[in-house]
Amino acid sequence: MNQIDKRNRLNEEPFSFRINKNNTVFLEYNGKQVKTLKGKDAEKFLRKMNDALDEKSRQLIMAKITGNFKRGNERT
Repeated sequence: MNQIDKRNRLNEEPFSFRINKNNTVFLEYNGKQVKTLKGKDAEKFLRKMNDALDEKSRQLIMAKITGNFKRGNERT
């Protein structure tokens, strides 16, 4: 895992998720919604999250699912 997160950004736990009553999963990055999962994708995601060993593994799963939306040129 050290080679994957070289800048230790996942230690800050920027990703989170919410589940509504219809089992739709909303993935968030720093409090902003970036992805929505429904149906089989949501079930697969929740299974992976339950099987994850620690919080850093969960953060990595969420980072991979959200895809490559961060380029480093965003304004703060």
